[in-house]
Amino acid sequence: MAPVSSCDCPHLDCVGEVTKEELIQKSHGQCQDCKVGGPNLWACLENGCMYVGCGESHADHSTVHSQETRHNLTVNLTTLRVWCYACSKEVFLERKLGPHSLHVSGEVLPSPKDPGQVGASLTGLKNIGNTCYMNAALQALSNCPPLTQFFLECGGMVRTDKKPALCKSYQKLVSDLWHKNRSSYVVPTNLFQGIKAINPMFRGYSQQDSQEFLRCLMDQLHEELKEPMTEPYGHSNTAMIDDDTNEAEMLIPEQDEIHATQEWQKEKNMINDLYRSMDMDKDVDTTTETTPIISCQGAMKFQGRASDIQMSNITKPQSPVLMEGHIPKLSSSPPKTASGWHSLNPAHKKVTTFSQPKNKHQKKYRSVVSDVFDGTIVSSVQCLTCDRVSVTLENFQDISLPIPGKEDLAKLHSSTHQTSLVKAGSCGEAYAPQGWIAFVMEYIKSWFWGPVVTLQDCLAAFFARDELKGDNMYSCEKCKKLRNGVKFCKMQNLPEILCIHLKRFRHELMFSTKISTHVSFPLEGLDLQPFLAKDSFSQTTNYDLLSVICHHGTASSGHYIAYCRNDENNLWYEFDDHRVTEVSESCVQNAEAYVLFYKKSNEEALKERRRVSVLYNMMEPSLLQFYISRQWLNKFKTFAEPGPISNTDFLCSHGGVPPNKASFIDDLIVMLPQNVWDHLYSKYGGGPAVNHLYVCHTCQMEIEKFEKRRKSELDMFVRLNKAFQEDESPAVIYCISMQWFREWEGFVKGKDNEPPGPVDNTKISVNKNGHLTLKQGADSGQISEETWNFLHSIYGGGPLVTVHPNISHQEAESSLSEEKIEVETRSI
Repeated sequence: MAPVSSCDCPHLDCVGEVTKEELIQKSHGQCQDCKVGGPNLWACLENGCMYVGCGESHADHSTVHSQETRHNLTVNLTTLRVWCYACSKEVFLERKLGPHSLHVSGEVLPSPKDPGQVGASLTGLKNIGNTCYMNAALQALSNCPPLTQFFLECGGMVRTDKKPALCKSYQKLVSDLWHKNRSSYVVPTNLFQGIKAINPMFRGYSQQDSQEFLRCLMDQLHEELKEPMTEPYGHSNTAMIDDDTNEAEMLIPEQDEIHATQEWQKEKNMINDLYRSMDMDKDVDTTTETTPIISCQGAMKFQGRASDIQMSNITKPQSPVLMEGHIPKLSSSPPKTASGWHSLNPAHKKVTTFSQPKNKHQKKYRSVVSDVFDGTIVSSVQCLTCDRVSVTLENFQDISLPIPGKEDLAKLHSSTHQTSLVKAGSCGEAYAPQGWIAFVMEYIKSWFWGPVVTLQDCLAAFFARDELKGDNMYSCEKCKKLRNGVKFCKMQNLPEILCIHLKRFRHELMFSTKISTHVSFPLEGLDLQPFLAKDSFSQTTNYDLLSVICHHGTASSGHYIAYCRNDENNLWYEFDDHRVTEVSESCVQNAEAYVLFYKKSNEEALKERRRVSVLYNMMEPSLLQFYISRQWLNKFKTFAEPGPISNTDFLCSHGGVPPNKASFIDDLIVMLPQNVWDHLYSKYGGGPAVNHLYVCHTCQMEIEKFEKRRKSELDMFVRLNKAFQEDESPAVIYCISMQWFREWEGFVKGKDNEPPGPVDNTKISVNKNGHLTLKQGADSGQISEETWNFLHSIYGGGPLVTVHPNISHQEAESSLSEEKIEVETRSI
């Protein structure tokens, strides 16, 4: 909520000592006059006064109390904001404190006039109209070191031609928040305008959901910063992914399927290993046949949400190949000795289907957002009738966890349920350290003070086996009908930063409710090992808390704040719009968490950074220098598991610098002495080793080839379309999907480097009595027969959709030009 500007209030001297814990306890009480409960309760701050009264939504007994007693200052027990009745405005206690200062968690709020006070060096965000949801999310995100350091140290890589260029607005905001000479607060206007341009939901001045804002922001940052993963130089074929299908199925091999190619056999082995890691023989009853899981012909298919996950094999690192010669910046020819390439970690985004390798190149994308936040969950559903198992590999950037109630907790903690979970290898181990005596005591207490819920309970509820029966039966593709089934999942890849969303809000058709149950969460040592698949690539499973977004109030109104741990001094701070205050760990642990950010904790990573620092300081002038990806070096400095060296960030698939990156190559690379490179390579692998940079001639030839193709296609289209416009009575009009046409237009205008696929008119056509006709209201354009034949000869596709001229010429001229598709005759 937007704070009311005010000068120092002269009535602050009457404030008594009260802790935040006391205010939170009072918020669960009632108005002392009418006995109404929260959320709109106000507590008097007069020294020695214990009054709690309701606000304006009822009889406004808080105001009556102030008028009768002349106690001027009161605090809202939901937002913890202070109002002075005498001044008729909001006041801020940190601006002026009297002899009796308000306490927060036992620590006195500091005065910003004292340069030695904590919090004076941190920067808040000004509320620009009910934007506390945005401010809390931005502060939580900016205190994630891997992401923030990228925008601070790899700023030259923040490039996009996509509107509204939100990544540049975010980069400017991060720079302002962490600048050496930063001010006390920043106004995030540009970023807010960019978010509103992307999503109309955030327009206006109404309160919004902080987690939805986070998703919108991170999705847009990924979209603007993503770049295709370079096809590895000298890399053998690995498992490819088919984006066209998403149905999951296991097939038993036939006798004529015995002969398979060597590459496809490798893919099968990888999929079989992935499947065996899920302990299917322990989770559910399966057939006892000892046949291979995956057949030679086709396969296990995955289904999942439409993000962008791709997978590739991880190959064992080999010794680097050194390039000859000195170290010029960029030359026009390749070095004498080509460098080897080693495959990277699995790329991210779009759950897909494993199928036999295809010749068609399939694009894989990544960005700093996916590098930092992407994880993978592998889940399985088994039909209890035919034993068919569907396996889904799903990408996530945050996990939405349910908050279990009393009955759910009893089931999670019951001995029978725990046994089944331990047998299933999923999350029964999560409760092992707790001890049954402690659990019984906590459970008894829950009957008097509500359920005792831990973050581990929420995780266990999310990963618990789910029986699919009754109204939730499983549609089995093999049985071709609804069947009873069982579903369970585990984490396959753990993200560097784990974002956890607690599902506190329930939105029904006519109203919304909030679950205010306190969920206890650890500040350090959150262990995800009980929920991890056994063949996971993630070696580190422990996480430490970085930041928490909290919501005070109800589902219809309230206020967001964030608690963040400063990475430099390890202290916790409360970010309440423009105000920043140091708080204790106990204050954070008592918070009503809504979104939590956890970072992998790995002491070995810290030691490794110190080793590299020592090696760098021992550098000798005679040592050969090597180029390394600036982005990977940022990972090394901030990630617990940086993964293999990814020099393909600045190299093309041929081993050279792509022409489109040559002008800003200095922003992409860092030079390291050979002793540091050798150490990093021996530890992490990857590569390739590079000590000579050159602009790739092959890529330049491909670019010129594409430019000629674009110009040729565009010129021909303009010529044919002009003839179509001049034809007053065409014999037949051909229809084309505008969605496909816009993709083609982006290609010929140079906005997209990849040509579109086949023409897809399926969405604009409808079958009537065996004949395809144009669907009413379809997003389509009209072209001539010659134009259709021209485009179809290049791209293929269909189906053919025509409109015969039984309509007026004026109607027929509702062509591409009227759809505001502007094609230019100039050279792209």
